[in-house]
Amino acid sequence: MVPRWKGKDAKAKKDAEAEALKEPMSNIISELQSSLVQSDAYGILSNKSVHYAAGAEQIVLLDKACFGRPVGTVEKDKVWFQLSLEEAFFLCYSMNCLKINGGNPIPRTNELWHYMKSKKETFPNFFKAYSHLRMKNWVVRSGFQYGVDFVVYRHHPSRVHSEYGVLVLSDGETVKDVNGRLRVWSDVHCATRLVGSVAKTLLVLYISKNGSRDDSPSCLANYTVEERTIARWSPEQCRESCR
Repeated sequence: MVPRWKGKDAKAKKDAEAEALKEPMSNIISELQSSLVQSDAYGILSNKSVHYAAGAEQIVLLDKACFGRPVGTVEKDKVWFQLSLEEAFFLCYSMNCLKINGGNPIPRTNELWHYMKSKKETFPNFFKAYSHLRMKNWVVRSGFQYGVDFVVYRHHPSRVHSEYGVLVLSDGETVKDVNGRLRVWSDVHCATRLVGSVAKTLLVLYISKNGSRDDSPSCLANYTVEERTIARWSPEQCRESCR
């Protein structure tokens, strides 16, 4: 799929593309990781999210890297950012640049894993899907408004439209809101029609646990991800040209 850069005209779209190429997402993520490590960053557990008081530098980098959203001012030069469970655990576990405080003492990684599972039953599958896409330098945001789990962008949403609406499914899963979808044709039709109406392709990520238990984050190494795109077939594309 060709990126759909944002802009009122062709020049603006080319400028958006040039800016994105000048500052790749992988570089931005590295800068954010370095900044958080140097500042010994701590987030605070708050029910189904994590709050982080970002300083001036982190405010810019979190926005550029598309982690969380600003929700309030701490003081003159600090802003509270609200991170989803997947975003926070990615920064904590995968990038090792954010400590998460749930009170005293700071919870160990396994305790944090169990806490997040208790708040979101689908967390292991969703985190594997989220980290899988982030590791490929896709920008991953909530897809709630489009009826999917995530939407993904090649770069910052201010520069490019999202290309995929993502649904996360898992093998051997009993959670109804994970595998109760796409089991009948009408579900597939509705999902593809909905994302197609906003110029996206449906991307389904099938998470295979391969027999692993999900009682610690070490299980993630055994999980595998199968990617499938589903698109509506358009008869007009296959008809003979009128003569």
